[in-house]
Amino acid sequence: MKSISKLLIDIGPLAVFFVFYTRSGLQAAILPLMIATVIAVIFSYILEKKIPIMPTLGATIVLIFGGLTIYFNDETFIKMKPTIINIVFAIILYVGTKVKGPILKYLLGAAIKLENKGWQILTQRWIAFFIALAVLNEIVWRTQTTDIWVNFKVFGILPITFIFTMTQFPLIKKYQIEKN
Repeated sequence: MKSISKLLIDIGPLAVFFVFYTRSGLQAAILPLMIATVIAVIFSYILEKKIPIMPTLGATIVLIFGGLTIYFNDETFIKMKPTIINIVFAIILYVGTKVKGPILKYLLGAAIKLENKGWQILTQRWIAFFIALAVLNEIVWRTQTTDIWVNFKVFGILPITFIFTMTQFPLIKKYQIEKN
């Protein structure tokens, strides 16, 4: 039940955005996206009993860029949001490696036990992935129609992320610390 709730929390705002977009257009989909994102963070907090750092950061960026989109009546802001989120995540991971060590170890350490070298490699790969997603989003929204960008955002980014995550399993297996 917890994994189903987590999945709904993760994809719920995106589903709300897509439904409103298909019925009423991009501008009309922004406010429901913002509301659904805040609700998802609240439910995540209730489920996890702690403030979810990355979803809260993502929600803050959704609120800022969604608000700018509505205020200025300019879809450029919401189209830039995935770029900004991915760059912010890449910077956080990079700064973490320079200041405190791999932040992924802090975020995922309860679920995955890796040697330090494994955490370092995994973090470098996620930094590169976030930068690649940011560049890809920029290419899509700047060269394609809004319909194509929305479909990329809804049906492209999540599968790309899933596939990237799956490709990390050999690395995780190689550097995994066996439980005694």
